[in-house]
Amino acid sequence: MNYMFTYDLMESARNTNQWLGATARAWGAYPFMAATGLPAVEWIKAWGEVTERSFARMVVKPDWGISAVTAEDGRGHIVRIETLLHRPFCDLLHFRVLGRSPRPRRVLLVAPMSGHYATLLRKTVISLLPDCEVFVTDWRNARDIPVSEGKFDIEDYTLYVRDFMAHLGPDLHVMAICQPAPLVLAATALLAQDSPEAQPLSLILVGGPIDPDANPTEVTDFGRRVTMGLLEQTMIQQVGFKYRGVGRKVYPGLLQLASFMSMNAATHARSFADQIIRVVKGEASDHDRHNAFYDEYLAVMDMTAEFYLSTVERIFKGREIARNAFSVAGRPVDIGTISRVAVMVVEGEKDDISAPGQCLAALDLLTGLPAAKKAAHLEPGAGHYGIFAGRSWRDNIRPLVPVLHGCACGPPAASAPAGVAAGGNRDDEGGGPRRAHPVSRKDMGHGVATGLRMQAQPFGRAAPARHRCRRRCGRDHHILFRPGEERRKL
Repeated sequence: MNYMFTYDLMESARNTNQWLGATARAWGAYPFMAATGLPAVEWIKAWGEVTERSFARMVVKPDWGISAVTAEDGRGHIVRIETLLHRPFCDLLHFRVLGRSPRPRRVLLVAPMSGHYATLLRKTVISLLPDCEVFVTDWRNARDIPVSEGKFDIEDYTLYVRDFMAHLGPDLHVMAICQPAPLVLAATALLAQDSPEAQPLSLILVGGPIDPDANPTEVTDFGRRVTMGLLEQTMIQQVGFKYRGVGRKVYPGLLQLASFMSMNAATHARSFADQIIRVVKGEASDHDRHNAFYDEYLAVMDMTAEFYLSTVERIFKGREIARNAFSVAGRPVDIGTISRVAVMVVEGEKDDISAPGQCLAALDLLTGLPAAKKAAHLEPGAGHYGIFAGRSWRDNIRPLVPVLHGCACGPPAASAPAGVAAGGNRDDEGGGPRRAHPVSRKDMGHGVATGLRMQAQPFGRAAPARHRCRRRCGRDHHILFRPGEERRKL
């Protein structure tokens, strides 16, 4: 399928479905048809409205939609999105909040390059803006990049991230969301090898496939059983004449979207059927819950063929990051050289893309870090998107982020009592030191091994962040683990 006509054929099919939806909507809205009062007319019109909107979103890059934010002072401030660095395949964006002094806590969000735009992190950005300076990697759609700009594979991705971190300086907290977690880990190691003093303060790895074999999913099983030759023949296509990247070999976003939706086909089908019913009843709106989610979810971008194929071959099949055997331009990357970065791993209990354990494997690779600079969090009941953009992120995970930042910013507590790890340090808000207290297995509840319970004071909250066990005990507890200890299965 490495042909241009197959790419154009998919675009033609998408365009045809959008046209059919628009036709059905217009037909149902025609005054004569509306005057008949037939229920079938309303159903056809509703189907057309939902269909047209869905297929139209697939080729549109969503807007960030962040025009203002309420800052720590309780006032509304205008947000201006500025491009700090422009590269052929990515822009480094800064969400500058006007009318306030720069915040000392600076966060780089490394967006995934897995078929969706960086705007997928909109809610993550909004949650961080009140007390952080936020920077985001905005990866470009491969179909819009001329062939003359050259290749872009996972080594290039790693170098991009390393350069962005070096540009922003060591006073930085880096969050890798999902797909880029292993490559951001490698980029941090490259930075540690070249300039140890340039390492960021902290690294938060959210639901990424560090070791895909640690807990296989449908995604990892697919990568293991399909040969590279078959992938190249069936998944790679050439961009058509409609776009600037004409002739570039890509893994189309429409194929990735089809793969994502097939994993939960029944759920998506029911969601669209329910939306059609809401349209018929007059209960749907332009910004209702369904449209807010699918306007973003259906907006997909193409990846370069070399990026997609090298990800499957080296991250999933070869497990180069998991084996600490990754290299960039022939140069070995030793993850064990990371020595000054506080690292936290965040996973979702019900993540069916990067299952629990895949991201946790990163802590075993960080042999150069003391235990006080490692932590992990398993969010009960959370799926893949919930751990960075849903209610789980907003209510439970986001309040834990300052814990890691505090650990990275100051010296250990001077006189920690025996049995207490001095991993929590000065609170950037001016509070006292945080301590990590040992907790027995009995006290911590289901799914939690003996480890560290971080007593964190969340921003804008009066009580420490706690998590309700969704199994049997019904208690509130923290789910943070000391590296090297076994977790009990939920």
